Amino acid sequence: MKKDIHPDYHEIEIVMTDGTTYTTRSTWGAPGDTMKLDIDSKSHPAWTGGSQRLVDTAGQVAKFNNRFKDLGIS
Repeated sequence: MKKDIHPDYHEIEIVMTDGTTYTTRSTWGAPGDTMKLDIDSKSHPAWTGGSQRLVDTAGQVAKFNNRFKDLGIS
């Protein structure tokens, strides 16, 4: 292994969005630094399956609902 070409690999503390913490090793920051996460697997909808919304970008859903409102479909 060549000397002085590899980044420093040290322990840091991770703070999740709910306040839980754990220690891991990383090349990020300096030894003993704390990384506070804005998004993690406990809060992001990609992992939690959060509520999904229908995005009506061109008003197509509103046009459909207006056209077929008399059919009694809700």
